[in-house]
Amino acid sequence: MIRFQNVSLMRGTKPLLEDADLTLNPGDKIGLIGANGAGKSSLFAMLRNELHPDQGAIDFPAKWRMAYVAQETPALDRPALEYAIDGDVNLRRLQAELDELEAHPDADDHGMRLGELHSLLLDADAYTVQSRGEQLLIGLGFSLEQMQQPVASFSGGWRMRLNLAQALMCPSDLLLLDEPTNHLDLDAIIWLEDWLKRYPGTLIIISHDRDFLDEIVNVVVHIDERKLKRYSGNYSAFERQRAAHLVLAAAAFEKQQRTRAHLQSFVDRFKAKATKARQAQSRMKALAKMEELAPLRAAAEFSFEFRDPLSAPNPLLVLEDVDAGYPLLDEHGDKVGGKAIVKRVNFSLQIGQRIGLLGVNGAGKSTLIKTVAGELMPLEGKATLGKGLSIGYFAQHQVEMLRHDESPLWHLAKIAPTVREQELRNFLGSFNFPGEMVSSPIAPFSGGEKARLALALIVWQRPNLLLLDEPTNHLDLETREALTMALAQFEGTVVLVSHDRHLLRATTDEFIIVADGKLQPFDGDLDDYKEWLFQTKLGKGTDTLPAPKAAAPVQIVAPVDRKEQKKQEAETRQRLAALRKPIENRVKRLEEQMAKLNAKKADIDAQLLDPGIYEAENKDKLKILVADQAFAVRDLEQLESEWLELQEQLEGLAA
Repeated sequence: MIRFQNVSLMRGTKPLLEDADLTLNPGDKIGLIGANGAGKSSLFAMLRNELHPDQGAIDFPAKWRMAYVAQETPALDRPALEYAIDGDVNLRRLQAELDELEAHPDADDHGMRLGELHSLLLDADAYTVQSRGEQLLIGLGFSLEQMQQPVASFSGGWRMRLNLAQALMCPSDLLLLDEPTNHLDLDAIIWLEDWLKRYPGTLIIISHDRDFLDEIVNVVVHIDERKLKRYSGNYSAFERQRAAHLVLAAAAFEKQQRTRAHLQSFVDRFKAKATKARQAQSRMKALAKMEELAPLRAAAEFSFEFRDPLSAPNPLLVLEDVDAGYPLLDEHGDKVGGKAIVKRVNFSLQIGQRIGLLGVNGAGKSTLIKTVAGELMPLEGKATLGKGLSIGYFAQHQVEMLRHDESPLWHLAKIAPTVREQELRNFLGSFNFPGEMVSSPIAPFSGGEKARLALALIVWQRPNLLLLDEPTNHLDLETREALTMALAQFEGTVVLVSHDRHLLRATTDEFIIVADGKLQPFDGDLDDYKEWLFQTKLGKGTDTLPAPKAAAPVQIVAPVDRKEQKKQEAETRQRLAALRKPIENRVKRLEEQMAKLNAKKADIDAQLLDPGIYEAENKDKLKILVADQAFAVRDLEQLESEWLELQEQLEGLAA
């Protein structure tokens, strides 16, 4: 069991936690969430004993083995597989001791210890560690060939995968994962989900991927108002509970304000009158003792919209027999050939299409996106662009492309030099760049703030084609939700590469897959893709692609019979409307009943606040009012419970 007791923590002058209490049970799978800067990583540091609370205590069993992902990866010559296995520190220690004893000239004199070491290594599964390490690295996207390459040969993202592999290799009772999906593609995330579901210990995850949290966690801990608040269930359950809590909190705050106003009014009127002085004093004490309920924060959730495109060519572009890849240059920078990643691409984009691009890391998704965006020229074949095509391109490393010594205002003025500064400031303000922030260098900005600026620059240009390559990598949950809503309402065409399944589900209508150097339709949804992965790449190890319904090359065109499609859509809407109508009618009646009950209860509360009701002659009336208040509270709870259940049913129909 993990217990936080009256924990307070300051970082500099900023309080992160104040008298926070929390209990977590062994075997819980916990999602730790909160705004950027709320203290999630600091909480991990306290669990790792790298930070100490300013007040209070954190307790968990001393015998628990802890595993977490290292943030630094040394540039070693050690093979990737051996580096991953190094995560099992105990096994490596036993192996080192065994090797040392076996190499000793008097090894025969240490027979007893040698026998113990072989037994301990057997208990530590030393004789299966090689295959276990290979399975781990395959799941995280490494090939057998890559496993033998030195750690120093990998890029930063791949080194973070190796650090994750080390943490998963380490036998542990408590596993701490801080944004483990940031450097993973969708395939690796699906594999990691499956692994974590089977993890037997206590797991705490920091993540901004709601689908990932929904699949794994059964407890959510929310850092809010410097407290640790525990919710049962996955992330979706937390959102429902949180929404209900905010509704109740708003009602409680309004009630308290009315009560305070009434008490204050009595004090103001009667504190100078001798006959009422004692009663006024008692109400002054009641005011002093009344616990202040914090009002709901006025700041609205961040949201934005893509502006309507200025033109809508159709088709937007056509690729004919295109080989997408990278040019090969000689020492003088002259092109001497090319390395094709995706070959013989026949692909057209029509206005209004919403495409999710699937495929493992390195398959060629980014290469294809860059070719469509014009960042790379086709090695072979022909690319035809529609007249009036305007592309908004968010690259996988878009944040690094910004000028970190310049301000948000400078970046926007560079693409809109003739627009008044105040108009630019107003626009950036709508993306949460207020006041001095709009004219400050972006170097100290968080990754999420820089990604938000990159999105703002794309929105300003009013594109009719959005090419988004992992746009959520640095975004928190609130900004991801804002992007999801904006894309869902975007009038143009979208091609999206993302490991965020919630974003893919909400904003795309069809999928195509890049694999084995080819581009072809994927016949199914994300659940089908997950099932296919486990049956093939993550199961039998085969690379066989699912057969598409049509054998023809990818030629994505607008639906042939729009009239029939509209008819089917209308029938679907009518069917859903028929299911929703009785529920909505019941919701409406419940809301009317709750409004009447709230009004009745407010009247009762007001009467009970009247000092005269407590006089002896009103004894019977007081009893009736107290009973009526209790009945009103009970009835309201029942109605609110039914209202919440019906809202869940409506959400299910909408999904």
